[in-house]
Amino acid sequence: MPTYAFSTAKELTPQQRAKLVENVTDIHHVEAIAPRYFVQVVFYKVEPDLIFIGGEAASHDHVWVRADIRSRRTKDQKAKMLRRIMREASEILGISDQDVWVYISDIPAQGVLEFRNVLPEPGDEEQWLASLPSALRDKLKYTA
Repeated sequence: MPTYAFSTAKELTPQQRAKLVENVTDIHHVEAIAPRYFVQVVFYKVEPDLIFIGGEAASHDHVWVRADIRSRRTKDQKAKMLRRIMREASEILGISDQDVWVYISDIPAQGVLEFRNVLPEPGDEEQWLASLPSALRDKLKYTA
């Protein structure tokens, strides 16, 4: 479920994308206490002339990270996720942490359908996983 969307005009190398995927997956797994197999990361390349802040063209280094996650995470969990994503993304990309803006949006689990099933509430993943067809269960366990 958690979908992390990176939007930027900055050219990202395959190595930078791979490292961002690895770090965001780890951050979500550790801080949100969620299975790795739920984490999705998407990259959007935005034309430099199409990004503005306060009516002015944004820096080409600017990165927006939009995270849609299941609700019921604490303020502390979200604060840790926000700060780690900002810090680690800026390090990976070699840009100022001021150029990394992160947004976490809560979505109720019952408002998300993946793998042909409505997602479980945080903490109920094992029961949900056990209810899936064995082939899918094995695939998800393999990516965990």
